[in-house]
Amino acid sequence: MASLQSVERWDCETDLLIAGFGLAGACAAIEAHDLDPGCQILVIEKLPREMAGGNTRVSGQSLLISRNAEALADYQRIMSSTNPVPEDMLQAWAKAMTELEPWIQARAAEADARYIKGTGFSEREVVREFPELGAEQAVAYTATILPIPSGVWLAFDANVARRPRIQVQYETKIVDLVQDPDTLEVFGAIVEQGGRRLCIRARRAVVMATGGFSASPQMHRDYFGLAEAYPLGTPGNTGDGLRILQKAGADLWHLRNFGQSGGIWPGFKVPEFDAVFMRNFFWQTFSWIEIDAESRRFYNETAELQLTHYKEKRHGHWVDTPHHRAAPVHMIFDEATRAANCLTIKVMSWNPVVHGYDWSDDNSAEVARGWIVRADTLAELALAIGRDPRAVEQEVAAYNAACRSGCDVEFGRDPATLQSLSEPPYYAIRVAPAIVCTSGGARRNIESEVLGHDGRRIPRLYEAGELGSMVSNLYQNGTYHTASITSGRAAGRTRSRLAGWQT
Repeated sequence: MASLQSVERWDCETDLLIAGFGLAGACAAIEAHDLDPGCQILVIEKLPREMAGGNTRVSGQSLLISRNAEALADYQRIMSSTNPVPEDMLQAWAKAMTELEPWIQARAAEADARYIKGTGFSEREVVREFPELGAEQAVAYTATILPIPSGVWLAFDANVARRPRIQVQYETKIVDLVQDPDTLEVFGAIVEQGGRRLCIRARRAVVMATGGFSASPQMHRDYFGLAEAYPLGTPGNTGDGLRILQKAGADLWHLRNFGQSGGIWPGFKVPEFDAVFMRNFFWQTFSWIEIDAESRRFYNETAELQLTHYKEKRHGHWVDTPHHRAAPVHMIFDEATRAANCLTIKVMSWNPVVHGYDWSDDNSAEVARGWIVRADTLAELALAIGRDPRAVEQEVAAYNAACRSGCDVEFGRDPATLQSLSEPPYYAIRVAPAIVCTSGGARRNIESEVLGHDGRRIPRLYEAGELGSMVSNLYQNGTYHTASITSGRAAGRTRSRLAGWQT
């Protein structure tokens, strides 16, 4: 931390300083602005304007809508059973969630955007990930804001732009907090902007809404044991906030859970992009399999695992699918699947939404680029991807035999998806572990106040959104967004009541 004595002068002053311009940061700014007409708010974002919005901008845009606070608390409690959330926080959060929809609808209307029931990109009106745990009672429906992609983010971004006392500075990275070394009270922050270090005085408080560490390979290794992992979302989520909060004396939570809360999805990593492409989960043909490090199939590939954020039930528990333990993994497919299916989904993830890469519908452009390996025979394909030809041929033969019999004895694949891999040429693409988001960060209370190792709040320090999320184990679709809204609003409400500190 930096002490007050180390600050020679303040380069900038504001009432509320918000680090990170994603959904949580936007909601904190909106709430504080609307509750206090005299409050000056500065939001800083380390990425340029065209890359702002965090993971929200490139997500599926789902919002969890509940009508039953008791059922929602019960559902979240069960999903969090291996890493429990404090009961008082859980109850207050569930109540806030059931009261949230009118506020979201008002933000959509203010942005001249359309709020709808459903996901916006499929015919589903609701996604209930774990019905046996209580989802039927807890989740009324899934909602979103159009357009797709990015509708939720665009609506809240527009709301911020309409509020004159919210200033947003881009390409400005928070690097440290200014604190009292004894009480840990926060007075402002040190930021980097244009190659210079600047001191920003925050007269009331600082809120950390900088996202998680999905784009930090080292943090994945250190905190979750993932040898290889790549972000589906923003490259800005490199764990800056986590490091700063550690240094600030915060107690930490949710760094390593029973599973990766947002799931470890199958993605495609190519040299031209830092983020991964999300593999499609809407298939027209099914003449494809995945093979592990031993060139064997290792799970039910065509199960609708997107509906459980790539969790499958093992030994009575919902756990991550084994891609990260099975690596290297390749998807093997034939000409029929190549021609009939775009391998990636285009309405979410960083590469298509922000970079604008339009994966070809028949994958021909990606074959030409060398991202997808092509060969006339399975043996040639195996050699091209560094595998034993005999092992690959045997596994494909075993799968084709299951197709002929109509029964996948080992993995229980739906008979309707048992289509032989038999139409040459053949193709392969490496499947990389893809991270939606992370929930580790500082321990906080329902008012978004950061807590120290003694369980007491650190004065004038708040946290909202994915960084330190209350999602501690299993994740119900739409929760990260709505929890970002509730935590951001809580921080905005609390900070608006604080008196400014005096030197």
